[in-house]
Amino acid sequence: MTLDALLDRDNAPSLLDLIRPEARGAPESGIVEVANYGRGRQGLIPLWVGEGDLPTPGFIVDAAKASLDAGETFYTWQRGIPDLRETIARYMTGVYGPLFGKPYDPERFYVSIGGMHALQMALRMVAGAGDEVLVPSPAWPNFVGALGVSGATPVEVPMTLDPARAKGGWFLDIDRLADAVTPRTRVIVVNSPANPTGWTATRSELEAILALARRHGLWIVADEIYGRFVYEGDRAPSFHDIMDERDRILFVQTLSKNWAMTGWRVGWLECDPALGQTVENLMQYSASGVATFVQRAAAAAIAGGESFIALQKDKARQSRDILCPTLAATGRVRFAEPAGAFYLFFSVEGEPDTRRLALRLIDEANVGLAPGTAFGAGGESYMRLCFARNPADIAEAARRLALALGR
Repeated sequence: MTLDALLDRDNAPSLLDLIRPEARGAPESGIVEVANYGRGRQGLIPLWVGEGDLPTPGFIVDAAKASLDAGETFYTWQRGIPDLRETIARYMTGVYGPLFGKPYDPERFYVSIGGMHALQMALRMVAGAGDEVLVPSPAWPNFVGALGVSGATPVEVPMTLDPARAKGGWFLDIDRLADAVTPRTRVIVVNSPANPTGWTATRSELEAILALARRHGLWIVADEIYGRFVYEGDRAPSFHDIMDERDRILFVQTLSKNWAMTGWRVGWLECDPALGQTVENLMQYSASGVATFVQRAAAAAIAGGESFIALQKDKARQSRDILCPTLAATGRVRFAEPAGAFYLFFSVEGEPDTRRLALRLIDEANVGLAPGTAFGAGGESYMRLCFARNPADIAEAARRLALALGR
């Protein structure tokens, strides 16, 4: 190699400089650092990620095994196998009632590789370079990450924790949301019940958001995956309750939470059937379908899993009701008791650096929590704790945390 060639190579940009800026700018997870720090510690209670401690029920696993035994290992329907789409339609009709006066049409549902894949397809349909998307915050970090990768600009709209309100808790100021709309705004992302705050929108709040979207011709991407995890009633209020056929709403769903199937990676995107070919095309060029045996398991879960959902909700309620008073008794912890989902989002007096606090609590309490810095604007001074676990484990975690925070 000549000297000139060697010098040219030394001065060349790095490979990282040569990839697309939206890919290079994909944010690292603020939770992974803490998880890596605590991983493998003897006796640690890991409450940093959003999943329970129960394995997938046997009847769901058996459906997958039967599919494999039957040789269902080939390419399959891009939109999802008909049996699963019909099962989803029956489930939605049973839980949410008729849509537009009729049972749900299976053509509204498109099977995805988990909720994240459904979210990516939804955002690719309605937002891209030059577009702004409103995201009430604190929020699940994947919303902002997925938007950045797609080239769109996330605009975080901070929510407020106000104990003085009628029921106390987090709330979304609709006027603040409206003020964030610009000529570049294309979408509002609405996650209710919400990760990480537990905010659960009332019907009137959903009506106000929908009215704003109609007024400005905006899309709504509705993440209602925790819709069954509410502690009053069978489900949370939904855009399904108030929408009409003209509304621009895309729904993201997953089987991860209700049916303890986080590792199976299966969910669905719901939208008007007029968009079906577009969704199928996006599926073709991203994943080319979901494995048939996984879809058989999903159909079994939805058709026969109501008692398991009830068990999980009861366990989460017990854990919440143990956790909240124990931490409140320290006198240092501020939070709103969550009405939905299975997270406690709390701040600790005198502890503004939640990354440092999360690392310290691994050492001092042997409990793993997610720092609020991972959840965007308004979340920086909070910690997230997932309480979808055995109530005895949550009682022990609460005891350890109270002891460490009391020092």
